[in-house]
Amino acid sequence: HESSVAAAAKDINQVNDGRVDVVINTAGFLHNSLERKLPEKRLSSLDPEFFLYNFKVNTLGPALLAKHITPLMMKNAKQRGTPFPVFASITARVGSIGDNQLGGWYSYRVSKAAQNQFLRTLSREKPWLCCVALHPGTVATDLSEPFQANVKPEKLFPVDLAADQLLDVVDSLALRDTGKFFAYDRSEIPW
Repeated sequence: HESSVAAAAKDINQVNDGRVDVVINTAGFLHNSLERKLPEKRLSSLDPEFFLYNFKVNTLGPALLAKHITPLMMKNAKQRGTPFPVFASITARVGSIGDNQLGGWYSYRVSKAAQNQFLRTLSREKPWLCCVALHPGTVATDLSEPFQANVKPEKLFPVDLAADQLLDVVDSLALRDTGKFFAYDRSEIPW
């Protein structure tokens, strides 16, 4: 709910003089194991409620976070003279239109493509902000658990390694990187 995001931003503004230099959105949704809802392999399996829930979490969530947190980031950049703040969001390679080789996973793929477009658009509206999409690879979490058997062991990253890799990418950013989509190894992914 937007009210909880707005309340969190208000709380953040009360801590550490409201300083916000880096935000990394990590919320995401792919499946619901309890209800046995997995990404659709074909269009005939599309479920409107599942589709909309993917959008709510994967697209609207980062948009609401940016709406309420970027004003703090702008204020801080101006007050503190920091080079530039960073707004990053965990997305997925499957959200790349240019890299779609397999199809399927309609709800997830489309919601991540929409998230990617949102991030690209945000980077155009806020040129003082380095706004990037990040693909972490396949991380050993509940989100990827139903699909891990198909992943080569060296490509299934422990959570700590995935976090370190993404933080390395964030640490390496320059303002000219705004509006780009990076993988865990800093390779650029086509939109």
